[in-house]
Amino acid sequence: MILKKLIITLFLMILTSAGFTQNRQNWPHWRGPDHNGISKAVNLPTTWSSTDHIVWKTKLPWWSAATPIIWGDKIFIVSPSASGDQNKERTARDPGGSELILLAISKTNGDILWQQRLDSKNQLHRKQNDASPSPVTDGQHVWVVTGTGKVIAFDMNGNRIWTRDLQADYGRFGHNWGYASSPLFYKGSLFIEVLHGMKTDDPSYILSINAANGKTQWHHERPTDAVEESPDAYTTPLLVNYQGKTEIIISGGDYVTGHDLKTGKEIWRAAGLNPYHRGNYRIISSPIFSNGIIYAPTRKKPLLALKAGGVGDITNSHLLWKWDGSGTPDVPSPLCDGEYFYMVDDVGNITCLNAKTGTLVWGPNSTTGGIVSASPIHAEGRIYIINEEGKTAIVQAGKDFKLIASNELDGSYTLSSPAVSDSRLYIRTAYYLYCIGN
Repeated sequence: MILKKLIITLFLMILTSAGFTQNRQNWPHWRGPDHNGISKAVNLPTTWSSTDHIVWKTKLPWWSAATPIIWGDKIFIVSPSASGDQNKERTARDPGGSELILLAISKTNGDILWQQRLDSKNQLHRKQNDASPSPVTDGQHVWVVTGTGKVIAFDMNGNRIWTRDLQADYGRFGHNWGYASSPLFYKGSLFIEVLHGMKTDDPSYILSINAANGKTQWHHERPTDAVEESPDAYTTPLLVNYQGKTEIIISGGDYVTGHDLKTGKEIWRAAGLNPYHRGNYRIISSPIFSNGIIYAPTRKKPLLALKAGGVGDITNSHLLWKWDGSGTPDVPSPLCDGEYFYMVDDVGNITCLNAKTGTLVWGPNSTTGGIVSASPIHAEGRIYIINEEGKTAIVQAGKDFKLIASNELDGSYTLSSPAVSDSRLYIRTAYYLYCIGN
């Protein structure tokens, strides 16, 4: 009996250790393994420069907001092709070349292992190009959605498995500033949202695709009474597991909605993202989930905290708190460690709230200076915030604000959120993908 208990204990320890290691090693989604920007990695660097603590750096074809995605020894990057001279200045005014490509890069040394063409007709949409959506992987395949509407599956060696064209299947995108939502992968399915309305009368929708063969599993229209630009959203779908149920959360078009995983049917809906029914409330910042609470940003104010598990109209019944104060984000998505809720605004000020009550703990406090479009990450009790010039501020997480360090790279146009794998940071600027370690 004692031997049996010992074997079971050892087995559980191995499983726990393996899960923890995988959580530290892989960054399979735009916001990491748990879709929340939080990493369990240890021994991450806190100081670096363009020369110090750089394990390797790899020249990239062009700038993009797409985050590096990591599994095992491979990093996946979506990029436009180069725009003429590789050494010309890469600015927000130049979207890059017409081609859209997927690169596979060695995590060991930064070598480019392979690259594949995704589509053509890359365009500039104010502060983004058509390489903005981040890919997603399960370690056997990698899936890409482009701003032109192509959905493509590859194996890990770069062999194309299948291709879809969302605009050909469901009508042209009608966003004012191009398409930028990243896909969500869960248990063999891809979930994609298209929330638009500024330049189309076609309905918004969410879509489930069989990740193995590219076939549609369900297509569900998502109605809204939002006007002018407010139907447009650049958010990414969120997976929520709560009380034994799994839902897909969609934020945008003036509402937050929860959907059935198998059918796409709407389970609940909350208004309040655009209380004055304005016509310019497009949403960029994506929702997050922690300890039974869904946090939904909008265009600055208000930010809503909703209790999960609702049915029907939960606008009032499940609203735990809302934040109408300063420091709310427009572009960067927030963080929550369960106890504290952190948000970074578009000029790099960070604010900390009590996650359960929404009361102010500290902030807004200045960090990077300059404009911030990348979403912050949380690791080892620290928050990493990167601005559009590639300057990263590191802030202590918790009840007291402390700016730990400020680090600069090449000073070029940086929109991509950082990624973490093992004890290293991966930061994408306009020119390079940097691997930074102690």
